[in-house]
Amino acid sequence: MTDPPSTVTRRARPDERVLVADVLAQAFVEDPVVRWIFRDEDAGRYFRVAARHEHCSPDAADLRVEGDRAVGAALWDPPSFRPSLIHRVLLVPALLTAMRPSAAGRGSIATRLMQQHRPKQPHWYLAQLGAIEPGRGHGSALLQYRLPSITGPAYLESSNVRNVPLYERHGFVVTGEMTLPDDGPTLWAMWRDG
Repeated sequence: MTDPPSTVTRRARPDERVLVADVLAQAFVEDPVVRWIFRDEDAGRYFRVAARHEHCSPDAADLRVEGDRAVGAALWDPPSFRPSLIHRVLLVPALLTAMRPSAAGRGSIATRLMQQHRPKQPHWYLAQLGAIEPGRGHGSALLQYRLPSITGPAYLESSNVRNVPLYERHGFVVTGEMTLPDDGPTLWAMWRDG
């Protein structure tokens, strides 16, 4: 499939973090883990907080744009990335404002489970990648854009089994599975050597 001439994948500008978050919120509406955490809540506020304070490394957000419309986005954390002190201070109250207590509790459970499985060696972490219209190659384009520019290994958790083959086509392999409690969904830990 060839892209229309008006389609481009590029780094998101700092002033586009909200746009990145909004694209990801739309892309993850039916995601099993997001639905488990948020149930019937709007997850958009969470994605805005995550893009602004958690996965906020400069030059580590990518956008896929078709004409004048953003259709895909990705957030990466470089090896050993840690948000600045101000972001860490603002993160918790921002999350508590963005989420109901029940969603915050389920989100904390999911975060702890993922952190337990995260590799100890330095790696690029693909925190979120999503496309508003799945199946049109936007996810592949985002991966093809970023992966050649990173050095070293990369890691992600796929929260939807349908996406595992996409990541496998780009050199990731499944290294483990994590299942959330209370009949929660499964996440797939995936690793790509550098």
